[in-house]
Amino acid sequence: MLPAPASPRRDRAQSVQSSELSRNPSRVFAAAERSPVDVTRRDGEDLVLMSKREADARDALLGIAVELIAVATDDRGTLAERMADRFPWMLALGAADRETCARELLDSARASSATRQPHLAVATLTAWRETASALAAGLEGGIVDWFDEPTAVGRP
Repeated sequence: MLPAPASPRRDRAQSVQSSELSRNPSRVFAAAERSPVDVTRRDGEDLVLMSKREADARDALLGIAVELIAVATDDRGTLAERMADRFPWMLALGAADRETCARELLDSARASSATRQPHLAVATLTAWRETASALAAGLEGGIVDWFDEPTAVGRP
């Protein structure tokens, strides 16, 4: 029997015996779409069944962690300079934004690891990289005129 759906915090994977996977594959697969499922086996090493999205997110977090370890082991320059060496797109940011970006990337990677939520670090990295790309393309923040009231437009 499958345990109750996992909580949003994925502290522990659900666990099923391999025979349950054989008897009720659709239920086990549905559970694996929500969070990883440990498949225990008598005749071999236990396996983990997870969605490709989950595996890709973990791979992305591992990739970020590799770069952050390289930054941490380098002693040349400031944190922001070392981060910009590993993430060259950061050079499109101003000096103050590079410092903020570096700190946010480290903090989100730590939070992702601590909570087992890889998307936190990936989302932070993506947001900063897209900001840098927009700045490099000349899309700098300017004065924005907001409409206070809805404005009717004609049909195209």
